[in-house]
Amino acid sequence: MSTTETPPQQAAPRAEGGVPRVTAALIGLVSVGAALGLGHLAAALVSPPSSPFLAVGDTVIRFSPQWLTEFAKTTFGTADKPILLAGMGVVILGIAALAGLLSRRDPLVGTVVVAAMGLVGLAVVVLSPGFGPADLVAPLVAILAGLLAFRLLHRRARAAAAPAGGGPQVSRRAVLVGTSAVGVGALAAAGGGQLLGANIGDSRASVTAQLARLRLTETAPPVPAAAAFPESIPFITPNADFYRVDTALQIPSQAAADWTCRVRGMVDNELTLTFDDLLSRPLVERTITMTCVSNEVGGPYISTADFIGVELRDVLMEAGVRPGADQILSTSLDSWTAGTPTDVVMEPGRGALLAVGMNGEALPPEHGFPVRMIVPGLYGFLSATKWLADIELTTFAAAQGYWLQRGWGQFAPIKTQSRIDSPRGFQQVPAGPVTVSGIAWSQPIGVSRVEVRVDDGPWQDAELAAEVNPRTWRMWRASVELDRGTHRVQSRATDANGVTQPEERVAPIPDGATGWPVVVFTVT
Repeated sequence: MSTTETPPQQAAPRAEGGVPRVTAALIGLVSVGAALGLGHLAAALVSPPSSPFLAVGDTVIRFSPQWLTEFAKTTFGTADKPILLAGMGVVILGIAALAGLLSRRDPLVGTVVVAAMGLVGLAVVVLSPGFGPADLVAPLVAILAGLLAFRLLHRRARAAAAPAGGGPQVSRRAVLVGTSAVGVGALAAAGGGQLLGANIGDSRASVTAQLARLRLTETAPPVPAAAAFPESIPFITPNADFYRVDTALQIPSQAAADWTCRVRGMVDNELTLTFDDLLSRPLVERTITMTCVSNEVGGPYISTADFIGVELRDVLMEAGVRPGADQILSTSLDSWTAGTPTDVVMEPGRGALLAVGMNGEALPPEHGFPVRMIVPGLYGFLSATKWLADIELTTFAAAQGYWLQRGWGQFAPIKTQSRIDSPRGFQQVPAGPVTVSGIAWSQPIGVSRVEVRVDDGPWQDAELAAEVNPRTWRMWRASVELDRGTHRVQSRATDANGVTQPEERVAPIPDGATGWPVVVFTVT
């Protein structure tokens, strides 16, 4: 009888498919998530603006064409930044998942993609305005975290995918647990970074308490009841409702005790201000209406508050502004810049402030805590720097602010405008007398007259509420008798110098919109 010898058993080759698709995609996702989360946490600990994810977002904003910027503001309003971040997140996670899928058999592709994404984050941080050596920490941590997570998880997944006898075995459960642990750690790191970045509550509470104890050199007179009609919006805008338009994806965070601001450049005496220094100076409270240049005709980007602060003119006089310094270039903590005409700020009675308080409390974080600039009568893009960090006296020929570099106006006084708040567009109102009401503004000149007309008929004077001061908006209303049907109402304001709001429609950019607001509604 012949015998057949069985050849020695050889190690089976690895499965042709490599790492399962779902696992591979998940590895890509959590690895990039680990990079973003740990990078964000490192940035919060060392230098918040250096978070790679936010730095990429800031770069997108900085280099977006003007039409896209205005489209985002008009379409999404104050939700433009969350939508941008969400869109970035979808794109980044899509690339991460694809990198994982392309690395099912070999980790090289995923390694290269993760490294390339990290290097992009490093590059935008290095090229960001205000870059310093400490800003390298967060992107480098992100690169190392992403590469380490990807290589480790991929190695474990390959081991789990290998047939028995093909090498050290790892259970699929262990791969899932390890991948989940990295994902949870990434989320925790990102959340920790976000909490650290916003941890200024105690500082704000302390400032609010200090302001309540301090004696002000000048207090804002109480707003009289006659300054607002029952049909009108509140005269003073609550802090939570005050409009917000800026380029900051993450609100800069700084405790009041850590705040300093240099007043430098073309001055005789360079100053370094601290927060305690500001509180030791004469503090004034003023009721001021602020307006954004991006406000379309009839738009929402206008609000009024009682601001507490130090006279900016007094600070500049102490520094000694040299002849020829026609621009005050202010810089925020996140390196955003604005160029304000020096002669406007130095104008007696203008009332420009280094503000520390708003409506009886410390500035809210989203409105500039600890200190911001406010110059009544100028649109905010060149006069209302939040999170103030530096003031340089210079010239417009030598330096340009953020929006001036993008073609916006160098001088942008607020234009005389009005808005119709009631009836609302396409609202149905009952038959009988219809009250048309709204607001008008022309800071710092003041409003002397508002007129309304219905269906292109004759203009009639509206009733004006009491004026609080020329730096604020003014409420108005008019009663009109209308038949049932659809009607069209317009308004126009005239300032205290007799200049009337023009009819011609002009877009907000570069220096403010003009035109008569129009509301269409139905009487039933």
